[in-house]
Amino acid sequence: MADLEAQLRDLRRDAVDLVSEGELRDRLKEGRTLRVKLGIDPTSRDIHLGHTMVLRKLRQFQDHGHQAVLIIGDYTAMVGDPTGRNKTRPQLGREEVDSYAASWLDQVRPILDVERAEIRRNGEWFSKMSFLEVIRLASRMTVARLLERDDFMKRYRAGEPISVHEFLYPLMQGYDSVMVRADVELGGTDQLFNLMVGRDFLREAGMKPQVCLTTPLVEGLDGVQKMSKSLGNHIALADPPDEVFGKTMSISDPLMARYYRYFTDVPEAELPSFLARFANPRDAKIHLARELVRQLHGAEAAAAAAERFERLFSRRELPKDLAEVTIPAGELRDGRVWPVRLLVLCGFASTNGEARRLIREGAVSLDGERIADETDRAVPEGAVLRVGKRRLARLRHEGKPGLQS
Repeated sequence: MADLEAQLRDLRRDAVDLVSEGELRDRLKEGRTLRVKLGIDPTSRDIHLGHTMVLRKLRQFQDHGHQAVLIIGDYTAMVGDPTGRNKTRPQLGREEVDSYAASWLDQVRPILDVERAEIRRNGEWFSKMSFLEVIRLASRMTVARLLERDDFMKRYRAGEPISVHEFLYPLMQGYDSVMVRADVELGGTDQLFNLMVGRDFLREAGMKPQVCLTTPLVEGLDGVQKMSKSLGNHIALADPPDEVFGKTMSISDPLMARYYRYFTDVPEAELPSFLARFANPRDAKIHLARELVRQLHGAEAAAAAAERFERLFSRRELPKDLAEVTIPAGELRDGRVWPVRLLVLCGFASTNGEARRLIREGAVSLDGERIADETDRAVPEGAVLRVGKRRLARLRHEGKPGLQS
């Protein structure tokens, strides 16, 4: 029972919905290996830190001796999860999904023991379904039940279109649970409806309904919006060590405490006393930044990133390997350049619109002087352009020799 209580304590940490704890306790009492399902749809190339909440929970189950079942939703990805959407997702092609899936598996390795996980693709069963079988699957759910989902109901009331194939998504996710005989399914809080469909489908198939456990949706670096690549408030698992470190150092103190809870193994009850050990919040943030880099890139990379950050931002030294960018002669007019174009040339913005936004936000400076508008600027040979806290480049004029840092 002591081991049972230890498991429950671990697994309840940061769980928002647990349907139901009594059922989870009963299954753990059976003393067998539980099959714990997590489905991921590879709809983009990168995973961000917010995704690791549920991956860490899956790893907890692994560490307690249970079987992680990771479903790569190659077919559900081509449908597109409608969760949280106010319009239909673009449908992806097979090659694109396969490429993203390979990238995702590489990225989750620092969090999940992939070698011990059972990796499945739901194309294994959906690709073999006849149209009649799809109709039979659709017959197991009413439109009224589907409209209980907040996102569907909001779109319906707003007169926004809902495509029929989107209604199939929760059914597909629920059917996945039947095919892998899930004891437990994990997901974010926005996935609860889909998880409950799997619970119903297992019961209808004569199996015990799965336990549903959800984890929080993590705030991004702004501390307000959900972490999202489209909002630019994320830390990607594929970000280089210096990016991970610098982004972590940019978060607010209250968000730092939440990130400690979400992304470290410090026991929840010990967090207040743990944070009190640091002389000031900045020291605690440095420790957190090192820990996140260590998890994703290893201890050596974490130490090097911390040293570079200290040299660059605390001692105000420029890195020895500062990148140099040559401004083509055709872009210069009497030694002056349009700052919007300059950001694009340096690769600090992908479009003029993004460059304008960075300038409006006060994120751009030249030799320490903030660029406040789009007026052409004189660019001395060897000037340093900075965007935000982490992106720097030494500027050269075409045809002139490079300068040594």
